[in-house]
Amino acid sequence: MGKVMRIDPLNPLPQHIKQAVEIIEAGGVVIYPTETLYGIGVNPFCPGAVQRVYRIKGREASKSIPFLIKDLYMLADLVEEVPPLGKTLIERYWPGPLTLIFWAKKGLPFPLHGKEGKLGLRISSHPIARMISEAMETPLTSTSANPAGGEDLIDIQGLCQVFRNKVDLLIDGGNVPGVGSTVVDLTVTPPKTVREGILKGPLCEEV
Repeated sequence: MGKVMRIDPLNPLPQHIKQAVEIIEAGGVVIYPTETLYGIGVNPFCPGAVQRVYRIKGREASKSIPFLIKDLYMLADLVEEVPPLGKTLIERYWPGPLTLIFWAKKGLPFPLHGKEGKLGLRISSHPIARMISEAMETPLTSTSANPAGGEDLIDIQGLCQVFRNKVDLLIDGGNVPGVGSTVVDLTVTPPKTVREGILKGPLCEEV
């Protein structure tokens, strides 16, 4: 049964973040809060952990997973290029609830690219998610903590009912908004919004 750890979302203690990161780096699965939804976090370079995420969610193996990264240096290591619109959106909305889809750099292992060679990334503005990301040397999986096709879970009670026997740690960071990040695909011409989440409006026109 997974451990539940309460972390103050406004003032996360470094020792609590360290515990979560140690579990992730050891190949464990951690559920953590973001500024949108709760996410399921593993190290993408641990194949067994990634397989657990797909099993836990009941997610189709062909569906890619989005990631959190800690900074623009990590972004440069993962993507082929950042187009002009991407640079504008990054300056305006990162850290924040905007996932950008890029062409993944060639040679990256699955799941750091989907079947089409694309990669969805963002930098989180949530203190807990941000501190976990900043303490890692790899991206952090950020698929939503809910069964595939099921309703979004925004509090620790609902998360425990569904996931406590399936993960290693659940971080209780309080309720989250329950609306996903907005997703913009930068690999198509013209770029397009593929999911409108918390951020509204014609983002693809911001050049």
